[in-house]
Amino acid sequence: MKITFIGGGNMAVALISGLRNQGFSAAAIQVVEPLTEARDMLTDRFGVRCAASMDAAALDSQVLVLAVKPQQMKVALAPLVDKLSAQLVVSIAAGMRMADISRWLGGYHHVVRTMPNTPALIGAGVTGLCADPGVSQDGRDNAESLMRAVGSTFWVHDEAQMDAVTAISGSGPGYVFYFLEAMEKAAADLGFDAETARRISVETFTGAAQLAAKSSESLSTLRSRVTSKGGTTEAALLAFDAAGVAAGIERGIMAANSRGRELGDILGKD
Repeated sequence: MKITFIGGGNMAVALISGLRNQGFSAAAIQVVEPLTEARDMLTDRFGVRCAASMDAAALDSQVLVLAVKPQQMKVALAPLVDKLSAQLVVSIAAGMRMADISRWLGGYHHVVRTMPNTPALIGAGVTGLCADPGVSQDGRDNAESLMRAVGSTFWVHDEAQMDAVTAISGSGPGYVFYFLEAMEKAAADLGFDAETARRISVETFTGAAQLAAKSSESLSTLRSRVTSKGGTTEAALLAFDAAGVAAGIERGIMAANSRGRELGDILGKD
């Protein structure tokens, strides 16, 4: 399978790194990237071919990965109009709907929309995928194989759910960092130095997340096991409830979901 990335930003770098770490040949990867410095870095680091603009060699791929910013998508797709035959087009751009990508490609329907998240940068991402009905099973398999290079994957059948994917897993690392910042500040206020405050906050969160990932029990059961009646954990959780922390998190995710729909409308305008 030959893959061409249109755009050489952070997520493209993560995917290329994941593919290379899995033994994927550098000769089968190309990148179209206008910035000279970025092209030089990609060639030096991964040994892949880079081009400043779309050319015949870059077009000669089974998979084209759209890794440009959403605001740049329409311009980036213009050189591909009427030049695609059976290539699979995989978008990793947040908020871009398949109908808009298809329209900007002149009615091309071999499109898969994905939403990876930033832990993909360390191979620990989770990516939601949604395929246009025109995508074959082989195309779906290729898209999933690509995204598994940076973590786990799951499919949604209704593209409207991609806004929810963005709100939960796409934006989710931001919520985690927000919570960790609060833990870190509390630790500092309780007398720990900055390095220790950060370390115990991050390692506590990481350990708890790994425990949840390896356990078949519900999250509420795991929580109850560390919440003794009249104990310190209960005191903290009661304070969280009084402050509306859980309800606030849910409202925030719903707000992210709504904003995702709005951005889809804005980004898809001609």
